[in-house]
Amino acid sequence: MANTPSAKKAARKIARRTATNKARRSRVRTFLRKVEEAIASGDQAAASEALKVAQPEIMRAASKGVIHANTASRKVSRLNARVKALGA
Repeated sequence: MANTPSAKKAARKIARRTATNKARRSRVRTFLRKVEEAIASGDQAAASEALKVAQPEIMRAASKGVIHANTASRKVSRLNARVKALGA
């Protein structure tokens, strides 16, 4: 348990940040799931629309430090490839 005032404040800050990051991560996962469902349905138009909405959300999470920038880029790239493959 935190003893000093500064340690108590740090614990409060960490708790707030954790809650915010958890919400952001959950939001990203929701957008990813929507893209996955659109890909699974085989509808390229819906999948590309879902990806267009999900991409800024993924990159925002990366810029906020919730996920690593390379992870975000990799996810977007792989989803984009799968959406393109639907049309072929």
